[in-house]
Amino acid sequence: MNTLTRCTLLLPGLLLSNAAMADDAPLVLDPSVVTGSRSASPTFDLPYSVDGISREQISEGQLGINASEVLSRVPGLVVQNRQNYAQDLQISSRGFGARSAFGVRGIKLIADGIPASTPDGQGQAATFNLDTAERIEVLRGPAATLYGSNAGGVIQMFSRDGEGPPRIGAETLVGSDGLNKHHLTAEGAANGTGFVLDASRIDTNGYRDHSSARRDQTFAKLNVQPDDDSKLALIYSSLEQNGTQDPLGQTWAAYKADPRSVSANALAYNTRKSIDHQQVGMNYERYIGDATLQVNAYTGRRSVIQYLSIPKGTPANERGGGVVQFDRKFYGASVRWMHPVDSAPGELTIITGLDFDQSEDSRHGYQNYSGNSLGVKGQLRRDEIDTARSFDPYIQANWGLDRWTLQAGIRHSTMELEVDDQFISNGDSSGNKTYQKNTPSMSVMYAFTPQLHGYFSAGKGFETPTQAELAYAPGSVEGFNFGLKPSQSTQYELGLKAQLDNTRINAAVFQITTEDELVVYQALAGRTSYQNAGRTLRRGFELGIESQLSEHWTSNLAYTRLQATYDSDFVSGGATTVDKGNYLPGVPQTTVFAELNWKPRDWVSTAIEGIYRSKVYVEDTNNQHAAPAYSVFNWRARFEQNVEHWTFHQTLRLDNLLDRQYVGSVIVGDGNSRYYEAAPGRSWYAGAGAQYAF
Repeated sequence: MNTLTRCTLLLPGLLLSNAAMADDAPLVLDPSVVTGSRSASPTFDLPYSVDGISREQISEGQLGINASEVLSRVPGLVVQNRQNYAQDLQISSRGFGARSAFGVRGIKLIADGIPASTPDGQGQAATFNLDTAERIEVLRGPAATLYGSNAGGVIQMFSRDGEGPPRIGAETLVGSDGLNKHHLTAEGAANGTGFVLDASRIDTNGYRDHSSARRDQTFAKLNVQPDDDSKLALIYSSLEQNGTQDPLGQTWAAYKADPRSVSANALAYNTRKSIDHQQVGMNYERYIGDATLQVNAYTGRRSVIQYLSIPKGTPANERGGGVVQFDRKFYGASVRWMHPVDSAPGELTIITGLDFDQSEDSRHGYQNYSGNSLGVKGQLRRDEIDTARSFDPYIQANWGLDRWTLQAGIRHSTMELEVDDQFISNGDSSGNKTYQKNTPSMSVMYAFTPQLHGYFSAGKGFETPTQAELAYAPGSVEGFNFGLKPSQSTQYELGLKAQLDNTRINAAVFQITTEDELVVYQALAGRTSYQNAGRTLRRGFELGIESQLSEHWTSNLAYTRLQATYDSDFVSGGATTVDKGNYLPGVPQTTVFAELNWKPRDWVSTAIEGIYRSKVYVEDTNNQHAAPAYSVFNWRARFEQNVEHWTFHQTLRLDNLLDRQYVGSVIVGDGNSRYYEAAPGRSWYAGAGAQYAF
């Protein structure tokens, strides 16, 4: 372990040793969350691992661009900004989602009650608008299975309501690698109607060559109270990225020779991606006596065209094409009824609900060449309608009795995937597959003292293959891989939660056994096919500590130790034996986030962050060069001034203070051995904004 790593690990402990000198300054160390219990409850009183990230933590000294800026402070999560806007973030929770080649996989993403994950489990964190976020809640462990299939964890973002006097604002941010962000906002309340309007544009050249991007986001929210017993919110959001360049991964030799390097094929075929995403939703809540009715509905569309680097003449180009294009329509609704049972001892609430979600893709594939022109839309090679839908009823009970708290529930999850192949010259690939399973969860907590709670949680979950994982049968066989089975997990968690003066401590140990783990079978000629492996075993420890050291100083620590291994031998790709005991790729064994924040005055705050991640294997045999461990430090500061109706603020930020060169993320099982994605060296950012209140 090098000196820098030791500093990262020891810094929080040194800070916490001074907690005894802390003043009695108030700090919200126990936020209320709704994730898990589905009604507002302090995290300290919930019998499972759940954390809330406040509006201040989301915005203060941050760029407001990627969720990776704030999610690293949550134990159990590994969040990597790939420096590639064409592929979105990589997020894993206790190992779930680590193998995702693009987007977020195996974790349920929700924004204002609207799923940011499709029914088959593929999600897009880029749709989260951090500029409008009031809070983010993160649930890990067995209780997450109550959110259905593909819920190895749950990340929910809640936008703020329009409140207070109307106000308008503008902000500009500039930084390294040609980054600039322009942001306009208007919010407040008038005549009983709250409103939030937000628009932003981000441009960047990217750290690596061929990685420039432009992203436009808009957001609008209206919240009203039709009467004394009800609330209604209407929400619209959009995301647009045109011609976002994709530098692809790097081989180890290319990364070492030039971290900014790009694959020659990426340049030859001008690999890129365009996204146009729009959605509208409605949240309605009504109090009927002591009971509560909640109704949510949404609809939207998403269009994507992506130019890949599959070389001209390879079989995948001849069958599926090197240009992927789809137009998606998605919609859904949920109904929830929460009813307290007054006749029961203690406090008992029964929750029943029903979730329905559907997405329909009109999907096409084209060759990525025409004659001698590369990186263009050529001959049609794929034409199909892909439909994924889920229909999930559930029931849950929350019961508090003296020192005991019990939460238990069961959900019947159904995910159906249907393929209507309209390009049948290569054989009809139409078909359908339905996955069903009951996912129960039970959690119990005992209050040893008012300041010390212990809990145990257990649950069963399952993870269905996504449409992308089903898309190709192994080898050269045409058609979908409908033989894939869902992976099924059994999860246990044992934890303690303590509140000691001005310090909050959450600690948990957990074990997850999984049957039929989904892994890469073969990545060849631009096509990745999947198979079910045998068993996997994940055992880990999480520790979260947040402390008010004094009136002006606070600290935060998130520590994760995770041993994720294959628990049985299996044969990969029909030829390669993966041994029992091999580590799951994409999952670091140790992750640490530490933060020390100083706020000497109301108008200024500054903080230093330390992040450590141990080495990461990149494929199942563990024979290829693992991405090395790294430690980085970041610094941020925010200043604010109030002058009558005006509020001004400035932001300064320096990332990777010591200019370390490291691999920021990996692409698990890449068929071209381009597993690595370099992270930027030292980077600077500066921004300023103004707001006027009427």
